[in-house]
This record gives sequence, structure tokens and C-alpha cells, in this order.
Amino acid sequence: MKIRKKTNPVLTDLIDKLILKSREEGVQIWRDVAKRLNRPTRQKVAVNISKLNRYVRENELVIVPGKVLGSGTIEHPITVSSFGFSELAYDKITNAKGRCLTIEEFMGENPKGSGVKIIQ
Repeated sequence: MKIRKKTNPVLTDLIDKLILKSREEGVQIWRDVAKRLNRPTRQKVAVNISKLNRYVRENELVIVPGKVLGSGTIEHPITVSSFGFSELAYDKITNAKGRCLTIEEFMGENPKGSGVKIIQ
């Protein structure tokens, strides 16, 4: 069996930072997000705006350990943190007065990870 490593240096650096932050802060959420990002490519998460609109209430904090896609509409402001956003998803979230953050920016703003939902 061949062991494969991630080849995206940005992703591997983010995974290392998440594990380090989990140890520093003593919280499990960052380690959980790191494990989800470390999955094989075929199991990567892609979440549409319509799913966020359905399962996330107004002004909630959400992490998507993958990419946010622009299918659907969003009717209320939310704060979304993700590894990547499509252009359409980014525009729809910001037009609804929401915020789009990278996972690193989100870790800086909320180091304890309190009040955060993980959507996949």
C-alpha cells in the first residue's frame, strides 16, 4: 500500500496550523477541521449556498472544510469560513451582508472556536 501525501503546500500548511492551534488552545474543533481537510480528494466537501441558507440561522458562524459553491440563494447574513469560495458564492454571501473568511482569518478572530457549526 502506497502512502500518499497532500501536494498542495497551502493546504498542508493550513492543516499544520490547525493542529498547532488545537494544541495551544486546548480545543478539539481545529483538530476536527484538520482531519476533514486531510481526507482524500474524492471525499472533499463542496457545499452549496442553498444548504447554508437551509441549515444556518442569521448571524451564525460556520466552517466549511472544503469549498463553498454558488448554487442557490441566501436570504440572511452569516459568517462563513472555508478553504475556498467560488466567485458566485462569495458575491452572494457578501451581497446578503454576510462575511467570507479564510480558515486562518477565522482562527485569528475566534481562537477557541466557540459557537461554530461545521457544515459538510
